[in-house]
Amino acid sequence: MAEVSAKTFLPESFPGYSVDIAGQIGLLWELIKPPLIIPLLNICVYICLAMSIMVFMERLYMGVVIVLVKLFWKKPEKRYKWEPMKDDIELGSEAFPMVLVQIPMFNEKEVYKISIGAACNLSWPADRLVIQVLDDSTDFVIKDMVERECLRWASKGINITYQIRESRGGYKAGALKEGLKHDYVKECEYVVIFDADFRPEPDFLRRSVPFLIHNKDIALVQARWRFVNANECLLTRMQEMSLDYHFKVEQEVGSATHAFFGFNGTGGIWRIGAINEAGGWKDRTTVEDMDLAVRAGLKGWKFLYLGDLQVKSELPSTFKAFRFQQHRWSCGPAYLFRQMVMEIIRNKKVTLYKKFYVIYSFFFVRKLIAHMFTFFFYCVVLPLSILVPEVDVPKWGAIYIPCIITTLNSVGTPRSFHLLFYWVLFENVMSFHRTKATFIGLLEAKRVNEWVVTEKLGDALKNKSNNKAPRRSLSKILGDRIQLHELGFALFLFICGLYDFLYGKNCYFIFLFLQVITFAIVGFGFVGTIVPSS
Repeated sequence: MAEVSAKTFLPESFPGYSVDIAGQIGLLWELIKPPLIIPLLNICVYICLAMSIMVFMERLYMGVVIVLVKLFWKKPEKRYKWEPMKDDIELGSEAFPMVLVQIPMFNEKEVYKISIGAACNLSWPADRLVIQVLDDSTDFVIKDMVERECLRWASKGINITYQIRESRGGYKAGALKEGLKHDYVKECEYVVIFDADFRPEPDFLRRSVPFLIHNKDIALVQARWRFVNANECLLTRMQEMSLDYHFKVEQEVGSATHAFFGFNGTGGIWRIGAINEAGGWKDRTTVEDMDLAVRAGLKGWKFLYLGDLQVKSELPSTFKAFRFQQHRWSCGPAYLFRQMVMEIIRNKKVTLYKKFYVIYSFFFVRKLIAHMFTFFFYCVVLPLSILVPEVDVPKWGAIYIPCIITTLNSVGTPRSFHLLFYWVLFENVMSFHRTKATFIGLLEAKRVNEWVVTEKLGDALKNKSNNKAPRRSLSKILGDRIQLHELGFALFLFICGLYDFLYGKNCYFIFLFLQVITFAIVGFGFVGTIVPSS
């Protein structure tokens, strides 16, 4: 048999022929780079720069508005009709409207007592308050524990009901929708929703309900979230920075200028008539709260955000729980945008300006562009431009604008300003998951309606840390902690950084090597709280 060699597959007529495979690859690279790689990468740079300007203008707009709001806007009590709830001797409890409290749950072993106890301690006449515990738990032991807790409060004279369903159809939206169908709900004018880890202060209803009573065009009063475990680990500190900006700036700006923003799914009180007029709860996306808010906004209803009305809650402290939550929060809005964009355009009940705000600012820039720009620019295009020196990324796009955007994002959490650079690195890592989820939503791909309940730990970590964790197999440990996608990006960025260190002129390798470390930390699972197995 004839000897098989590289010559068999590489014809001698090929220009620059050599048996060296690496040389052949290098030659092929030089052949396709001018007509294909450089123009394509230049186009990507221009697109990313355009997206960065869009995000920058959005952040600048909100920054200017929030300054004006803080300096010149009147407080909600002055802008809207508002009178404190007072006990009337003649009318008694009849002076207070009927309020329904819904607490959706799913296997909430660690935190179910928190929300039930907080709801039962609300400062409101007992005969004007109905508390629903909507339990979709699949664990019968937990269901029994939750039911017994409800019976314990009921024995104290609290009007609390324990509701279960035959199936989890529609997940949270299905549970909330089912809860509104009961006959006794017809007597209620308003419904307040608290997730299982939320603990409102006793005066929550007395401070929020008057806005709904005296302003018939307001459908929703949203409170701000405060986090009881923000200092638990670096992961929770990063989340606090992102969510504080959302509540202190995005929600405040939407409320003050457009009377519209996305309902956060919990810690808010709705006018039941507005829910019904908007078509009720729908389970077509994983962001049923945003879906309802957009539909109610298109009906002409107004929303009010109260930044000084705060509800304590818990942040996911394990990376697995946080990753699933971010998938839901990124995929759901993209899918909802795909379904509703034409409905928003055709709507005749709201102004053209408000429709532009909802489509461009609320959805397009914040829910789509912000994720894509961060991932593609800093994790793909900028590193590739280092390998192709002919492609120039202007410093104003690579350095100056991102620094301003980052600074504007930091205003929500001044105490964490020293963590700002690491927050940027971590957000770049998470942008990979968010971008992937965004495309899944836009393309209606396989995981578009994936619903994984965010795990709440409560005191589980403290309790489990006192016990010796059982041994687990190496494959189980690696499966739970190793993230291959993150490690792959770490390797890619390391190669780009090393090339820039050896041949580059812009010193991007400093940023890239730090980004490599962050991707590696996440890739090896050393982020967030590690909970011992029970």
